[in-house]
Amino acid sequence: MSPSKLAVLHDIRILSLALNLPGPAALMRCRRMGATCVKIEPPAGDPMGHYNKPAYAQLHEGVKVITADLKTGEGQETLHRELQKTDVLLTSFRPSAIEKLGLGWTKLHGRYPSLSHVAIVGAPGSRAEEPGHDLTYLADNGLVPGLELPATLYADMGGSILASEAVLQAALHQTERYGGSGEVAGGVFIEVALADAAAYLALPRQWGLTQPGGSVGGAHAGYRIYPCKDGRVAVAALEPHFAAALCAAAGIASSDMKAMFAQETHEGIARFVLTQTRAQLDALALEKDIPLHTMGA
Repeated sequence: MSPSKLAVLHDIRILSLALNLPGPAALMRCRRMGATCVKIEPPAGDPMGHYNKPAYAQLHEGVKVITADLKTGEGQETLHRELQKTDVLLTSFRPSAIEKLGLGWTKLHGRYPSLSHVAIVGAPGSRAEEPGHDLTYLADNGLVPGLELPATLYADMGGSILASEAVLQAALHQTERYGGSGEVAGGVFIEVALADAAAYLALPRQWGLTQPGGSVGGAHAGYRIYPCKDGRVAVAALEPHFAAALCAAAGIASSDMKAMFAQETHEGIARFVLTQTRAQLDALALEKDIPLHTMGA
């Protein structure tokens, strides 16, 4: 069985109350790892289903969706009927909202001792009630350097990975507690913060790697975006043998580490690339084994 087909969560049942992106994305990952996934949505549905139906469809493929208003008695009955059959509860509410729904950890654990709860929040700990979104968490961690919006929702998607990792931790905890002895496994509470996901993604920038003076921040002439004759090219010739092949193609004599940070090397490569079409650069990459990817303007 290939790694992508390993159903490591095949005996785990997840109930999700999480809307929008991080929760459903985590649920999608867990389903692909074999989990049985059920989701309760409010009568109005998940907002994602209204503003991006294709995304919603992909996120919920193979997920059983139940409609219930958790603020009503009938909705609470539906919720607890599902919780009785659930191994991991996944939520994305603020802690105060969780308490209002009667799902605070003390009460939940007392009623369902073997149930684990993975709670996705915006910021960790005492900041969990603060309003925020993907963009604000990225900005707080120095990942919005200019006026353009980030290319994707890094904190949300990173948070979904942390959440699916937390589900795996909960499942492993259950397995270890059972231990073949028949002992009932106790559930665990794991909080996952989108701000923590952003902070993790920001580590290369904190280390200086992606800062303007860093080796993958633009200072190394072999790791940059250059304009070409009919578009752009992302060049990632960071290792010495890749840098040597790039410099040789550009007619630059030296490609040692010091030279790759020199202004004249930047200018030489830029001049060469500007004379090339995307097709020529693609051919060069294949012939000379240079890691690059051409793009439209």
